[in-house]
Amino acid sequence: MSILSFCLSAICLSATELNQPLKELDPNRTPKIQVALLLDTSGSMDGLIEQAKSQLWKMINELATSKKDGKSPIIELALYEYGKSSLPQEKGYLQELVPLTSDLDLVSEKLFALSTNGGDEYCGWVIQDATENLKWSESNEDLKIIIIAGNEIFTQGTIDYKKACKGAITNGIVVNTIYCGDCKEGINFMWKDGADRADGKYMCINQNDKVAHIETPYDSEIGKLNEALNKTYIAFGQKGKEKQARQLSQDSNAKSYGASNNAERAISKSKKSTYNNATWDAVDAMAENDDFIEEVEEESLPEEMKDMDMEERKEYVGEKGKERAVIQAKIQEAAKKRTAFITKKRKEAAGSEKNTLDAVMLRTVREQAEKQKFKFEKE
Repeated sequence: MSILSFCLSAICLSATELNQPLKELDPNRTPKIQVALLLDTSGSMDGLIEQAKSQLWKMINELATSKKDGKSPIIELALYEYGKSSLPQEKGYLQELVPLTSDLDLVSEKLFALSTNGGDEYCGWVIQDATENLKWSESNEDLKIIIIAGNEIFTQGTIDYKKACKGAITNGIVVNTIYCGDCKEGINFMWKDGADRADGKYMCINQNDKVAHIETPYDSEIGKLNEALNKTYIAFGQKGKEKQARQLSQDSNAKSYGASNNAERAISKSKKSTYNNATWDAVDAMAENDDFIEEVEEESLPEEMKDMDMEERKEYVGEKGKERAVIQAKIQEAAKKRTAFITKKRKEAAGSEKNTLDAVMLRTVREQAEKQKFKFEKE
């Protein structure tokens, strides 16, 4: 793909490197899509944060419809905030809130906890930090993207944005920039130049526009199925109850933006490749490891399983797994009808869409994924 490929003439390889055999690609490896969101949390960015909160699950669902070589990708997100005056100046007024992770509930929790406060926005610094400190895939077959959004001049800070953007693309990481304000002003503030230097795309949005959620006749049904889905989770281990509580809390956060957004989250939860909780849920853990029940310590199990013998435990978890699969299939069936309804409404409203975060970001990420040979389901 052009956004992750690099020109041989621009690379200086040592003789040692040239003599190294090429690593053979594992045909059985699961592809990855990694996206780091770098959000300006200075005082004027409340609208941007609100748009991000309301569109997180929509973005995840868009990525989850993709496949590469017939395989659904692992989706990992990271979250940074920068530009807040309460963050240490000596560290660039930035903070890594979530490393690259497939724990999407954690990403949601940290996103919904964001608050804004005036400060200086060091774009070069936060891009460099994300490039150097996140655990990016080493494979050029995977899609690696930084999305940085803000509304101040791109050149602030002691770390040169040109160097930071070059460092990113040298490591196969595309940098997309989103200026919150007038497009020409963003170009003058060097946001486009930053994207151009890292094979990315420059975008501009009105961060104060309200995102238009298209309500559908299927949202209520999907919401009820989500409630049933939650009852199939069996929390185990020291962190199990805490993570199950986080799951329910993020359901509430999604629901606070309406039935449509609640449905988007439920659809994400219906996809095994996207929403996996094997670290705390016995159903997902047993799906990954047939010997999970034999290996897990008894004190880690929930109370209702402690008095069961080994076969009863397997049967109990297995039944919950079957129940979950049925519910997930029902959600996905309703989701297809929902997508068709939304597609029709969008066509009817063509030309009147607002220039919001979801509109520009989803389109760009999809285009870049397709260049990297990811294929998406057709609407």
